[in-house]
Amino acid sequence: MNIHEYQAKQVLRSYGAPVAAGVPVEAADEIESSVMALPGPVWVVKSQIHAGGRGKGKFKELPPDAKGGVRVSFSAEEAIKNAKEMFGNTLVTKQTGAAGKQVNRLYIEDGADIARELYLSILVDRTVGRPAFVVSTEGGMDIETVAHDTPEKIVTLAINPQTGVTDADAGKLCDALKLTGDARADGMELFPALYNAFTEKDMSLLEINPLIVMKDGHLRVLDAKVSFDNNALFRHPDIMSLRDITEEDAKEIEASKYDLSYVALDGNIGCMVNGAGLAMSTMDIIKLYGEEPANFLDVGGGASKEKVTAAFKIITADPNVKGILVNIFGGIMRCDTIAEGVVAAVKEVGLKVPLVVRLEGTNVELGKKIINESGLNVISADDLDDAAQKIVAAIKGA
Repeated sequence: MNIHEYQAKQVLRSYGAPVAAGVPVEAADEIESSVMALPGPVWVVKSQIHAGGRGKGKFKELPPDAKGGVRVSFSAEEAIKNAKEMFGNTLVTKQTGAAGKQVNRLYIEDGADIARELYLSILVDRTVGRPAFVVSTEGGMDIETVAHDTPEKIVTLAINPQTGVTDADAGKLCDALKLTGDARADGMELFPALYNAFTEKDMSLLEINPLIVMKDGHLRVLDAKVSFDNNALFRHPDIMSLRDITEEDAKEIEASKYDLSYVALDGNIGCMVNGAGLAMSTMDIIKLYGEEPANFLDVGGGASKEKVTAAFKIITADPNVKGILVNIFGGIMRCDTIAEGVVAAVKEVGLKVPLVVRLEGTNVELGKKIINESGLNVISADDLDDAAQKIVAAIKGA
């Protein structure tokens, strides 16, 4: 689960991280009072969407030369003007796709005198099985660009979960970021605090870009991006309360109600598969034969008829779907359960696009019998390769 920048800063502030004073705006009539709540003389107005690249983004409704989704304002009047111009409009960034995202929230915060911009993130380094800091002196830039052009400027430090961030670890991070004086003292306190936030709140990613050294020599978290492990959210009702469903795909929201692993994609072949590995293989083979998957959907190993029906409805609700491929290997999941769910869903919502079903495993013959006797116009497949070729051919009218 992702949260907004201002929410991430609230979480980090509770762990002692240095962040600027700021006020979130959730309605247009809150803009003026929010701006006036800050002393100035510099106000920064930030669009709050779940996507990066906001500063370089463009608003669909504004002229091409208009400023982006993060604007520095040097008077209260300018801040109010910028906020009103941004609120409710659609911001397009490199991460939103061409459709962009409507800005339904803003964050207005104090400006900062920046001396240096640094990069810091914490994630799980699966190569060593530990949380790790990734830091660079090249903050404010796309870390992918830094990694490609100057990989020597990125330092990764894995942390022993049994000890947490030791003084020696914090010192290494300070050295990597070339911190001295007050900034180094701040870092020695900040890095353990960030690690504690990461582990205690079950984060999957904590990214601060940039982490700045101000002209007074102290550190400040200027931007923050935080994602949480969905599987651990039951432990954190305070974090769950931060969820903004307006930032999520409606189909993904519906899928979460049935505990389905669903991710919307841009293709035209809907997929219903059991098992994440098999789902990835199904997506790959669709691409191999020249088409694109419309979704990742893992119904899980113990899905019920009701869950399968819900999954089918979610797939068919996508107007981009021109064909559906059901690919089930029944281990824990029984093929007859899948078949019953598919038949029930088709009878309820109708079938307007080609449907290819490949079943194998537990109760496969019973599953095939249910499909064959349903009276539905379903194309059977013998294996994954056969299934992929048949659905691609079907949507091309072959």
